Amino acid sequence: MVHRIMAAYKARLLEFDALLKEETIDVGRLRDLCFSGVPDEGGRRALCWKLLLHYLPLDRTQWNDTLNKKRAQYNHFVEEMVVEPARLSKNGSGNNHVDDHPLNPNPESQWGSFFKDNEVLAQIDKDVRRLCPDIMFFQRGTQFPCEVIVNDPEVERLHRRVTHSSLTATAVTRKGLGITKLEASNRRSAQTEDYHPLPPGSEAHWEVVERILFIYAKLNPGQSYVQGMNEIIGPIYYTFANDPNIAFRENAEADCFWCFISLMGEIRDFFIRTLDDSESGIGAMMERLMSNLRHHDHQLWNRLRTQELRPQFFSFRWLTLLLSQEFDLPDVIRVWDSLFADANRFQLPDPSLHSNDGIAKRCYAAERFWLQYENSAALPSGGCPGTAQQSH
Repeated sequence: MVHRIMAAYKARLLEFDALLKEETIDVGRLRDLCFSGVPDEGGRRALCWKLLLHYLPLDRTQWNDTLNKKRAQYNHFVEEMVVEPARLSKNGSGNNHVDDHPLNPNPESQWGSFFKDNEVLAQIDKDVRRLCPDIMFFQRGTQFPCEVIVNDPEVERLHRRVTHSSLTATAVTRKGLGITKLEASNRRSAQTEDYHPLPPGSEAHWEVVERILFIYAKLNPGQSYVQGMNEIIGPIYYTFANDPNIAFRENAEADCFWCFISLMGEIRDFFIRTLDDSESGIGAMMERLMSNLRHHDHQLWNRLRTQELRPQFFSFRWLTLLLSQEFDLPDVIRVWDSLFADANRFQLPDPSLHSNDGIAKRCYAAERFWLQYENSAALPSGGCPGTAQQSH
């Protein structure tokens, strides 16, 4: 049995390798292979995700030009949006901006933009310090820190631009007649488990993710950063930063940025509150999910309805965060193999039609799993009715 399993696994590796070495990648075949899971070895998953998220073209002869162009463009963003403003903060306005100063009311003031950016950065910094707390990866130092930032004393690092405040509380206690004592205590507003910066010259993985999200927010001022985006980028960066190919691993930051841009281009409406009730918003998506569930699995839909479990209680987070908060990171990555492999991954079609939609199938599976787990005491023997017969 073990020999047959190993032989089948090796054959699957060869199938992936043969496909990825073709001059023009057959995307249909790639989707079929990835839907059943991408092998962890050899950086295959990172490469497949770059293809499925439309970062790399299907023509292998264009890969080098695409990578060089995109990585150079990202480095330009880092210089323009992180390094130059950091030098401004460190050294003042400089000779070219003698009329600019921190109190300048002009809306075009670099200082005004700097302070406004810090409001967004404060939320990003808070979120990335808590990214995937169940593993140590994001606390560790990256092998390839951004040299222009960590080795330049004139450049203030992003996490130093925002200050985590401490609350000072003074308690008044009375002991005896006329004797009043003040007892002061400091309570730090951040959680004790938050990640801390590494020594000078080093850079933790969470700092890299912070930079990516900050640049994304700068490039998308209408949407900016919304809490939860850190959970979307985390599995992508983790996958790319663990690529055994040193050239890809060295450029994990830039490659992750562009894949995140591509992915957010498909789900960005989920993070825009004014679009919640629009056709592409999260509200409409939850309604379509429940309509599909009612059509394809009426028994489960009815169980949720009778228990008054509204979709806002569970599917909102599932849809916006792509189930990244429901499972451990290795399982999330495996789920995303199938999700990214689906050409219609974020579309919920007419429920009267048979659906092979990726996100719908993953959410149906999660609904059944969650209902069985949370309500096992109330369910008949064997768990949720129909679970064994339901195909996902």
